[in-house]
Amino acid sequence: MEETVAAGEAPLIDWFQALLLAALQGLTEFLPISSSAHLVIPSLVLGWPDQGLAFDIAVHVGTLLAVIVYYRRDLMQLASGCRDAVRFREANAETQMVLMLACASVPVAVVGMAGVSFIEDQLRTLPVIATTTAIFGLLLGYADRYTRRVSSNRGLTMPIALMIGMAQALAPVPGVSRSGVTITAGLLLDLDRQTAARFSFLLSIPVIAGAGLVKSIELARGDAPVDWLLLFVGAVVAALTAYACIAVFLRLLDRVGLMPFVYYRMLLAGLLFWLWLA
Repeated sequence: MEETVAAGEAPLIDWFQALLLAALQGLTEFLPISSSAHLVIPSLVLGWPDQGLAFDIAVHVGTLLAVIVYYRRDLMQLASGCRDAVRFREANAETQMVLMLACASVPVAVVGMAGVSFIEDQLRTLPVIATTTAIFGLLLGYADRYTRRVSSNRGLTMPIALMIGMAQALAPVPGVSRSGVTITAGLLLDLDRQTAARFSFLLSIPVIAGAGLVKSIELARGDAPVDWLLLFVGAVVAALTAYACIAVFLRLLDRVGLMPFVYYRMLLAGLLFWLWLA
């Protein structure tokens, strides 16, 4: 008798698979190397079962907590600035940043809601992921080298934020990498590496939170049993690895640049093409 799994149920993955998937999610969520390109290998290549909706929500909650904790001072400053703006009825730098983050989040929300079925059904394949991994890796490399030739860097403005938001609309496509495409756009718009990365990571907060909310509503509509201990451990592992990745990435960003990630993406794309053709 064939066994089926309802939406939201994640008992078919064992503890080893859960820990590995959670660590992969945490390691790749904020690095410009595409989490989907890595998570597809266990499912499509090794034949592992789908991690399930509940587990997917758990690891995303973990990565969300990681970026919130890392940028807690920035977020507290933004909240304080917005409070002062309401109190004194005068806009300030913090309210402008919040507005930029909100506006830049709209395009990916629209694409995510309108095209989620097409993306999941048609684009989650090895050739698509391999191709996008390579193309957007090359774009990242060009952007990183381009910034070395730029003598002056612009500050973050609403038009730049909106263009980064438009680039982020490509993020739901597997292999693109949300952090990779937003950092690439920021660099091409003459932002320095640290500014582009900081805005990209702050921009991830409403995106991950929104996606998690939508998935949570879908999960709540189901009645499948959930292994809460497995979900908790997965969220913790994802949070710890994601926090470590953010800290190390930002510390080494100016020292080593982004080319190591470009080379890695090329190798990964080659591996995915080989797996597809083998």
